[in-house]
Amino acid sequence: MIPRYSRPEMVAIWSPETRFRIWFEIEAHACDALAEIGVIPKSAAKTIWERGGAADFSVDRIDEIEQVTKHDVIAFLTHLAEFVGEDSRFIHQGMTSSDVLDTCLNVQLTRAADLLIAGVDRLLAALKTRAYEHKDTITIGRSHAIHAEPTTFGVKLAYAYAEFARCRARLVAAREEIATCAISGAVGTFANIDPRVEEHVAKALGLKPEPVSTQVIPRDRHAMFFATLGVVASSVERLAVEVRHLQRTEVLEAEEYFSPGQKGSSAMPHKRNPVLTENLTGLARMVRAYAMPAMENVALWHERDISHSSVERMIGPDATITLDFALARLATVVEKLLVYPENMEKNLNRFRGLVHSQRVLLALTQAGVSREDSYRLVQRNAMKVWEQGKDFLEELLADEEVVKVLGEEQIREKFDLGYHTKHVDTIFARVFGDS
Repeated sequence: MIPRYSRPEMVAIWSPETRFRIWFEIEAHACDALAEIGVIPKSAAKTIWERGGAADFSVDRIDEIEQVTKHDVIAFLTHLAEFVGEDSRFIHQGMTSSDVLDTCLNVQLTRAADLLIAGVDRLLAALKTRAYEHKDTITIGRSHAIHAEPTTFGVKLAYAYAEFARCRARLVAAREEIATCAISGAVGTFANIDPRVEEHVAKALGLKPEPVSTQVIPRDRHAMFFATLGVVASSVERLAVEVRHLQRTEVLEAEEYFSPGQKGSSAMPHKRNPVLTENLTGLARMVRAYAMPAMENVALWHERDISHSSVERMIGPDATITLDFALARLATVVEKLLVYPENMEKNLNRFRGLVHSQRVLLALTQAGVSREDSYRLVQRNAMKVWEQGKDFLEELLADEEVVKVLGEEQIREKFDLGYHTKHVDTIFARVFGDS
C-alpha cells in the first residue's frame, strides 16, 4: 500500500519483520507442545525459544536464501537454524509450510481486525457526539435529491451511527471467523504431528483450532472477512457522499473543515472542495475490489494449491491498511464537520411550504375526500409553487375547494414543523439506548 493512505500501526502488522517474528512464534510454540508430549527434548524447545527469541532476523538474509531455495518458509527455517544451531533439527517437526503461512495470516488478520474495530469505535463516538449536538437542528430530508419532508441533522447522524454499529458487529464476527489455526501437516490429516500441538499453538496465539483443514485453512473464512471489509467501506462511502452533497455551493448545509493555509484549487482561490470525502469514495472502491479475489480464492484444487497465495499477499495488507486509513479520515471529518443550521433553515423554506404537502393530503382524506381527489387538490396548488414561485399556504387558503373541506385554521395547523420532529427522542432512544 502506498504511504499516502497508510497508518503506521496497521502497516507494521504486514511488515516482513512482523511476519517472520510470527513465523518464529508458531514454530516455537509447536516445539513447546512437541516437547511436552515427548516428541522432542524439552531442552531443545528451551534453546529454540532462547536463541530464536533473541534473534534479529534479517529480511535481506532470508531473501538471499530464498533466491536459491525458491521457497520462503524453507529460507526462513534455514536462517533460523543459523541462530539456533544443532537443535534446529527439531523445528518444523511434522509440519508443512501452510501450517505456518495460514496460521500467520490469520494472526495478522485478527490483529488488523482489532485496529479496524478501534477505528469504528472512534467514528461511533464522533457520530454520537455530533448527533446529540444537532438532535433538534431541523433540516430538509431529501428523496431522489429533491426536498421531501423535514427531519433533523441529528437524525441523519443517528442513522449513520446505527449503520456503523452494524459494521462493528460485522467486524467482530469476521474476526471470530478468521481467528483459526491449522497445524495439521500435509493434507491436514495429523499423520506426522499430534493434534495436541495445534491446540497448544492456537491457544498461545489467541486462535481456535481449525475443525478440519485440507492442508490449508478453508478460504471461505477469508472470503467472509474481506467481504465484510467491503461492506464497511460501502458504509464509509455512504456517509462521505452525504457530506459531499451537503457541501455543494447551492446547498452548503455542512462542509469539511478547511484549515488555515489550505488551498482548494491551483487556479481558483475561492474554492473549498470536499477533497477528504471524495478521497473516501475512491478508497471505498478499492476495498470493495479486494473482496472479489478473496471469493475466487475459495475454490482451491483438492487439498491445496497456491493460487490464493499471490492474491492474499496483496489484498491482506492493502484492504486492511486502506480501510484503516479511511475510517480514521472519516472520523476526523465528522469530528471537525462544519454545520450551518441557518442554511438548513433557508433551504427548508426555499419552496415556501411545499414540505407540508403530505399533511394536507392526509387531512383531506381524513375529512372524507377520496385519495385521488385529495392528491389532485394538493398537487394543483403545489405545482404553482414549483412553476411560479407561489407560497403554498397562501395558495391553499385561496383554494375554495380545500378551504371548504378543512377550513383556514386546520390548513394553517398543518404547517407546524414540530409535527415532523415529535418522535426524534424515540429514534435516539432506539439508536443510542441511553436517552
